[in-house]
Amino acid sequence: MGIIFDKPLIGVVMCQINRDGHPTQMVHNKYLTPVITAGGVPLALPHDLLAQPGVLDSALNALQGILLTGSPSNIEPHHYGESGTEADADPGRDRLAFTLIRQIIARNMPLLAICRGLQELVVATGGSLHRQLHLQPDLQDHREDSSLPLAQQYASAHAVWVEPGGLLASITRDRTTFQVNSLHQQGIRDPGPLLRVEARAADGLAEAVSLTEHPFALAVQWHPEWHDEEAGLSQRIFSRFIHACQHYQQETRL
Repeated sequence: MGIIFDKPLIGVVMCQINRDGHPTQMVHNKYLTPVITAGGVPLALPHDLLAQPGVLDSALNALQGILLTGSPSNIEPHHYGESGTEADADPGRDRLAFTLIRQIIARNMPLLAICRGLQELVVATGGSLHRQLHLQPDLQDHREDSSLPLAQQYASAHAVWVEPGGLLASITRDRTTFQVNSLHQQGIRDPGPLLRVEARAADGLAEAVSLTEHPFALAVQWHPEWHDEEAGLSQRIFSRFIHACQHYQQETRL
């Protein structure tokens, strides 16, 4: 009889908010549900994992994958060589996400990064961002209309084209283009030296990247956790991520 492994444990980074005067860390249900549906067990990662030496290492030793979620906050610009401040900043998340990415690379641990998570991966590996895409003359406005109901904000907004031969292409199979939602102000200016572009929008903006020389580290600018017209593709992205986490679990326990 072969060895039976538990469901892989997936660390999910949280965001800092103020809730009725109480400092609060949270993660939306929409990120937790697809992890469970795909066969993983999500565990929320608080920013205070960095407060004491060795605590983050202890957490990572128990995990088989990391999910970097989207967020209402933006990365502070000094991390990628820009001046100024962000009105919606979350410095604790910046610190935790960048540390997690360094550990992911060192451990070959699987990663799925969504929206802000993609931007964190870009910045942490030496790339840079456009702070306001809608002010770039050659790029379209990728923001949502916040006055609309959520279902309309997260509806498909534009097409992306998959680069052949990459990680995303292996997930989309014979699909070379598909529709995605679009709810971001910032985007990739330069992916940097360690990332491979996996998909682009019609305006040329990189909408998905992966870490080269890594078993599974995929980042997408859209929100696959919100199942709309491309629900099947979204589910395949999470399924492949969890499959990679299961393989990592086997490799690290044998």
